[in-house]
Amino acid sequence: MQNAAAADRKRLLAVLAVTALYCAAEFVGGYYSNSLALISDAVHLLTDIAALCLALLTLWISTRPASGDKTYGYLRAEILGALINGIFLWMLVIFIWFEAVQRLRNPESVAGLTVIAIAGVGLVVNSFSAWMTYAAGSAEAGRPGMAVRAIFVHVVSDLIGTFGVMLAGALVYFLRWRQADPLVSLLIGALVLYSSWGLVREGVDILMESVPAHIDLEELRHDLLAVRDTEEVHDLHVWCLASRQFALSAHAVVTREADQDRVLSEMSAMLEQKFNIRHMTVQLERNSRRASEPAHF
Repeated sequence: MQNAAAADRKRLLAVLAVTALYCAAEFVGGYYSNSLALISDAVHLLTDIAALCLALLTLWISTRPASGDKTYGYLRAEILGALINGIFLWMLVIFIWFEAVQRLRNPESVAGLTVIAIAGVGLVVNSFSAWMTYAAGSAEAGRPGMAVRAIFVHVVSDLIGTFGVMLAGALVYFLRWRQADPLVSLLIGALVLYSSWGLVREGVDILMESVPAHIDLEELRHDLLAVRDTEEVHDLHVWCLASRQFALSAHAVVTREADQDRVLSEMSAMLEQKFNIRHMTVQLERNSRRASEPAHF
């Protein structure tokens, strides 16, 4: 596990370095070629840089031990980072869209050949990043880590965006259609919103301690009740500690002859194997105290 995490970190660092360099090149190239599409694609790359940093932060935090005053460590740091990055990117998209509308009304001259050249480099860079992330699991039975798989999705969207930039440059250079540049920037802005929306939504859900999207609470309750000698499950709560760490608390009424250690052991095994829940707190009761509790779930 440690070796897999270390290998994932190396791959993500390589992808981060290449992506950051190309992002800077797009900003500079977009400025000198007067291409809003290039600048929009550079902003799109910022979503990947943010996701890469969050993935690296997650891998690093996962190795840090908990302390006396932070019993869960710094797991929520990635969530705060996701929200801040998402809001910042949305502000950039609003600015780009405003500028794109102005350019649609009054088209400006764009160095189409420069845009094509930079986008061509981008196709090579993004193909390298896609290869690095796709091949991440080859040393571990073909199964890359969750952080690496998430980055692969971002890289694929980069390839689409870069192809759009190249198309805009070609339309400007060969057909003299200046509106192609702001139109592509509008589309890339929508792609940025789509890419960052998942991070922001997940961050808000975690801070609100919502039930994780992949967990059916009623199915989980049914599986807990299926454990032998369990008569009732109430005050059931499931939430995220971080993006890939889940916790559960519940009260379970068991029969008087039940072996409580066995009940807890079977519940723990079921929750980890089926729902990937490793933090479990279940209060076992001989008699239900549900009526005296403030909320009923």
